[in-house]
Amino acid sequence: MSGNTSRERYEAFAALHEQNDVFVMPNAFDGLSAAVFADAGFKAVATSSAAFAATLGRLDGRHAVSRDEHLAHAQLLSRTSGLPVNGDFEDGYGDTPDDVAATVEAAIAAGLAGLGVEDTSADPDQPIRDFDEAVARVRRAAEAARGKIVLTGRTDNFIQGRPDLDDTIRRLTAFAEAGADVLFAPFLPDLDAIATVVKAVAPKPVNVLLSWSSGEFTISDIQRTGARRISLGVEPYLHSLSALRAGAAKMAAGDLGAFPSTMGFDLLK
Repeated sequence: MSGNTSRERYEAFAALHEQNDVFVMPNAFDGLSAAVFADAGFKAVATSSAAFAATLGRLDGRHAVSRDEHLAHAQLLSRTSGLPVNGDFEDGYGDTPDDVAATVEAAIAAGLAGLGVEDTSADPDQPIRDFDEAVARVRRAAEAARGKIVLTGRTDNFIQGRPDLDDTIRRLTAFAEAGADVLFAPFLPDLDAIATVVKAVAPKPVNVLLSWSSGEFTISDIQRTGARRISLGVEPYLHSLSALRAGAAKMAAGDLGAFPSTMGFDLLK
């Protein structure tokens, strides 16, 4: 366990970003998966808004999951893992910058060690917020977060079909100047793009999303870009579902041994 109090978990999580080596922060999707990651030796875990929404039968990024639901989910991961938890909190669950600040305050009160605020809008016709609005939201979040929780400022340009590296860097640089502690742009196309982002926002740390399409990357490759943190997003959840689907197909074909297990619920005792 990284710390018994919220303050200790925050300090332990913040310290991970100050070390020279990149660290992996896997995204758990329920209590037992968080415990599995802790048992494997990871030092922090994160929620995945996409995975959590899927477990509820809802869409990610459409304000279909409430702030309180996500906070309760994050607290569950904290209880079962004993680790610092970073909340993948979409756009901050608010229409205004003050609403986003209230989400940060609620995350602090809930004992989270970190949270991310992205520049999405939940509007499929205009999925990325205007630059000035996005920066204002991160600035208010940073004012509420300072010294209490690690704030990640995130732009979803590349996820939302806007592969504009210049605008991505413009946004991340502004988020850094507004007070974000960590910067994040999911789905950057290659290691050169990651290194360019790292240089632009230095000395603040950068998170990299590792997905199935990143299989040619190694941790050493990402380390060389200067990034400090690797998250896995929805991939652990999809990996588990892939195993379930394969087992289901075997069972449907008559294989009664289609669901072998090497673990039980002992990690939750």
